[in-house]
Amino acid sequence: MRSTRESLLKNAQEFVAEQVRKDFQILAAYLCGSVLEEEYLLGGTTDIDLFFVRLDEPVVKREIRRLTDEVHLDIAHLDQKEFRQARQLRVHPWLGPALKDARVLYDPQHFMDFTVAGVRGQFTRADHTHARASQPADSARRILSGLREYQPQPDPENLLRYLRAVAHTANAIAVLSGPPLTERRFLQHFPPRAAAVGRPGLYRGLLGLLGAPRLEREWLSGWIGDWQAACEAVNGEQNPSTAPIPVRLHPLRLPYYRRAFESFQAGPQPENLLWPLLHTWTLAVNQLEQDSIHCQKWEQAFTRLELAGPAFAERLAALHAYLEMVEEILADWARQNGV
Repeated sequence: MRSTRESLLKNAQEFVAEQVRKDFQILAAYLCGSVLEEEYLLGGTTDIDLFFVRLDEPVVKREIRRLTDEVHLDIAHLDQKEFRQARQLRVHPWLGPALKDARVLYDPQHFMDFTVAGVRGQFTRADHTHARASQPADSARRILSGLREYQPQPDPENLLRYLRAVAHTANAIAVLSGPPLTERRFLQHFPPRAAAVGRPGLYRGLLGLLGAPRLEREWLSGWIGDWQAACEAVNGEQNPSTAPIPVRLHPLRLPYYRRAFESFQAGPQPENLLWPLLHTWTLAVNQLEQDSIHCQKWEQAFTRLELAGPAFAERLAALHAYLEMVEEILADWARQNGV
């Protein structure tokens, strides 16, 4: 049965009501993300992004709860201290856009009323927008500088750092005209953000950084199966790692990703599955032994895309050039908008 937005919002409200009856440390709760958007389903699945603002310091900062086979709750627990400077949140590249568009579900002390009003006030002012966009660009520069300085091997850890630098670089453009890109629709939603700054060609460049020019559609079914096996290994008893399993790889999230992959695979732009597939796959193999079959399958795929292997140095150089172009765009945008 297809979930409607109204039913999902009702489920979220009921869950919040249940939690606040049991936990008196919850000061406020709000909702944001895809469930508030027109296209809230992808591959028939979605998540509901809930944020609980707490009076105490949260022990668990993020958790996943099942709602149905197709829908889960993605719950973040935040310390109220993070909201003390409401007006400073408007220049936060992630919290700011989320709060601006948030739907408040619980706020008996009007804490969120004050916070959201502070964020929304002058949110779109050019200097605030530029400040939000500059932060992911700076993060990308720090990661990339470290990678290029030490000439690292193209192993899972360094490929994960590379992918994070790519994400920050793309979000520097995205944040100029909207919220940060979400993981599943990362590549699908980037073209209009690039067009908004008059640089539609940035999309092809971003695809190039992810190896899309070398992608063959027939590879995808096998890769999705190998991704699934790696993620299941992370969650299985055979996982030797003592590190906490990333919340993104929670078992309830695997159908959420897989159905999105299959939707893109069957569509006209299968390359749009590359970001969520490559990122979560790399997260998974970082939890496993490097000589495992799962890491070998991952390495074969990344080598085919010329992301791993001898071509890794070329990818770093390409990302460096792309980031420099993005930084120039940010500087031009600032001048044009009087920042």
